[in-house]
Amino acid sequence: MFGVSKQAYYKVQKRGSSEAESRYLTEEIIIEYCKEVRSVDPNIGGKKLWAMYSQNFPGRLHVGRDRFADILADNHLKLRQKKRKPRTTDSQHNLPTYPNLIKDLIPYRANQIWVSDITYVPIKVTDWESEFTYLALITDAYSHEIVGWKLGSDLSNRTAISALKMALSLCQARGIDVKKEGLIHHSDRGVQYASKEYVELLRASGICISMTENGDPKENAIAERINSTIKNEMLGSRRFETHEQLEQALFEVVSFYNECRPHLSNNLLTPAKAAALRGELKKHWRSRREEYLRAR
Repeated sequence: MFGVSKQAYYKVQKRGSSEAESRYLTEEIIIEYCKEVRSVDPNIGGKKLWAMYSQNFPGRLHVGRDRFADILADNHLKLRQKKRKPRTTDSQHNLPTYPNLIKDLIPYRANQIWVSDITYVPIKVTDWESEFTYLALITDAYSHEIVGWKLGSDLSNRTAISALKMALSLCQARGIDVKKEGLIHHSDRGVQYASKEYVELLRASGICISMTENGDPKENAIAERINSTIKNEMLGSRRFETHEQLEQALFEVVSFYNECRPHLSNNLLTPAKAAALRGELKKHWRSRREEYLRAR
């Protein structure tokens, strides 16, 4: 009934079988059992398979959940998980929004334009379940230096506010008066950035407020790019099981990104070195937007 021969079943149950042979035959039974169940229910998940197997094969044939998951993975029986992408931008609100002040600007110094965005990073709770944390980033549009960041457990404005406070503290430590710099803060129209608390902090700091107008990611391209770099290149396929593990990794990643990693938009300088410069930086790629703005 379960795709397992009587011979294999009783051979494992027999006390005289060697440990290695018993382990091998148990794996064979698990594989055959899973294939049989999947022939009826092709998309049944591993956690449910393990529960069914545990009920039907107790005793010496029982294996723990983690070993069961490893056997499925080793034999290509794990289902490809559908990537659940949480929505990080909620622009359906009645809060005031602001025009795009940077669409015709090319930055020529640091602390002229900051771009902000929120992205998600998964934490793998078990072999079967993941949960999401949310990373708020503030990046200097000229040097591409990450000047503020914060990892949060939800999409409230607290995470974005903490990232902004970090960026302001960094400027203070460097002796930079953002009011005199004429700094522009650019973001999407998400509720976090349009919230009363966030807007009041920007205004109190003398920072001009700019937002995207059409919901097009290209209107906040630098912020979108840094999201991809952090998540896909630098964190990559690394597995994090706790918020603390991910936060520690981000400290290291952000430090490496700012201090060590050359950037194609900075003539292969690191963001930290580019932050000390002024004037146009050579790009090792073609910016049609900048070509268009210069030709106007």
